[in-house]
Formats: sequence, C-alpha cells, structure tokens
Amino acid sequence: MPGSESHTDSRRRPSDDSFTGTVIRIWREKCQPYAADYIGLAIIVPIWICLQLFIFTEPFHRMFALDDRRIQYPHAEIEHVPVTWLLIYAGLFPFIILLIWSFAFFKPHKTHVTLLGFGISLLVTLFVTDLMANIQKVIKNAVGRPRPDLIARCQPKPGTPEHELITYLACTNPNHHVLHDGWRSFPSGHSSFAFSGLGYLSFFLLSQFSILHPRAGLYRTLVAFSPFLGAALIAISRLEDYRHDVFDVVVGSVLGLSISFGVWRRWFPALSSRTCAEPYDAIEAEGTSSMFERIRDEEEMVGADGFEMTSREGGYLGTAVR
Repeated sequence: MPGSESHTDSRRRPSDDSFTGTVIRIWREKCQPYAADYIGLAIIVPIWICLQLFIFTEPFHRMFALDDRRIQYPHAEIEHVPVTWLLIYAGLFPFIILLIWSFAFFKPHKTHVTLLGFGISLLVTLFVTDLMANIQKVIKNAVGRPRPDLIARCQPKPGTPEHELITYLACTNPNHHVLHDGWRSFPSGHSSFAFSGLGYLSFFLLSQFSILHPRAGLYRTLVAFSPFLGAALIAISRLEDYRHDVFDVVVGSVLGLSISFGVWRRWFPALSSRTCAEPYDAIEAEGTSSMFERIRDEEEMVGADGFEMTSREGGYLGTAVR
C-alpha cells in the first residue's frame, strides 16, 4: 500500500531532528567543504617528514673553485634571524594576531578558514621549499649552488689548488651540518617562510581593512602592509649574513608570497570587492565550485556591473563589485 511504503521509508531515513540526521547535516555543512584541505595536509605532512629523514639527508655537492669570489664571503656564526626567531616572527606572531582578531570578531566559518588557510600556507611553503632545495638530485645544473660563504665553511686542506674545480672531499671542517649546509643555497628558506606567514597576515589585514575602498585611511594601509615589511627585513638579513645571494632571496620571497596569496585568495574575494572582508560561503552555489571559477565570475561582474571608486578630489582608487 502507498501509505505503508511511505511509512517504511520514514523508518529507514533518519529525520532531520534525529541524532544521525544532525551528524550528517553538520558534516555536510561544516566539515565536508574543508575535507579536501585536511586530506591534503594529511598527505603533505608525512611526505615532508619522509623527505627530511630518509631522502634528502644530504644535498648534491656541486664542484667549486677556491678563487671564485662569489663564495669567498665570511661565515657568520651568529645570524640576524636564527631559525627559532624565524618561527616566532613568521609563525607564532601572525598566528596570535589572527587568533585575537578571529575571536574579537568571532564568526565560526571565518575563524575556521582564516586559521586553516594560515596553516596550509606555512606547511605548503615548507614542503615546496624543501622540494626545490633538493631537486638538484634530478636537475643538478639548476639548483644546488654553493652558499656565498662556502669556502669559509669548507676550510680546505693546505695545498689545495686554487684555480681548479675541487669537490667537498678537499674540505676539513669536522662539523657535518655546517659543511653540507653550504650547498643548500637555493632557494632561501627564511625568505619563503617569512613571506608565507607574514604575507598571509598582510593579505588578511588588507581584506579586513578594505584598503582599496574610498577613504580607507592611511593608518589602516600602513598597518596592513607592515607584515610585508617585516618579511622583507627577514629576507634582507639573509644577504647580510652571506647565507644567500640576491637570486636565492628573490626566488624564495616570490615562492612564499605566491603561496600565501593563493591560499588567501582561495577563501576570500578580491580586494576590489565590497565583501572582501568576509570569506566565501562554506558551501558554494552551483556553477562556482572552484577558486578559478569564482575569480572569473568576479572579473565578469566588474566588467558588466562594476563601478570605479574615486576620492573626493577625483583620483582613481580602483574598481569594486556592486
């Protein structure tokens, strides 16, 4: 009978008010939109650990000459920004700022995607930087260049020819880490990590302060761009310590900045949007399932139904979405 069939279906299907229905609804609305991100992190972290422990234990040792002035700089025993302080400046400090901001203006979805994006930005940068730093096992001529202070690290044997290419076997430095770290010049890990953490914080503040909107305020712009300045100072310190040359620092900075921008842009609209301070909904509407489709839709909206923002004096400030 039709009535009995519907009665049987109602028994088999959990109602929306039941415990099972509540769990399914929470999973679909709160957890499922982030499942791909957490699965990606669960894949990246073990791979990164394996790379560190089992595969990329030592870099490729490119041959060098003692009369090469590019690697004759002194070895700085005390760095301007050691690794511990790098983790504090570019990791802990931005995390605390994001945490305070998220709880001060608490919105569950916004807090979740902000902190999740920050973690993804740092972990992906670490993974990609280490992969690039050790890819010389495949492309030996592209990376694996010696650091500017390689000869000071090497401490070559007396009588070593100065005008011939030699290998690391001519080095006498007993400190294994200091010696072999001299071939890990490309790219700059400090620069990439700094721009990944502090860059993400800057992009977040730029969106929260809506700096492309009219009369955003100079102080907001300065505060939002200050993390970029901090990241740049960390990158410059690698040149002052003779740990890297300009090319290493630039590539590392661009790498970290690109990753932080990509992760931030995945969850937040463009800065020209009026809603740039709020993340995308957890469940996307039909037809806008990917980041690239969302960006394309915003560009089409700007072209079709946008407006130019001007100051009181008539100066052009940007284009925003209606």
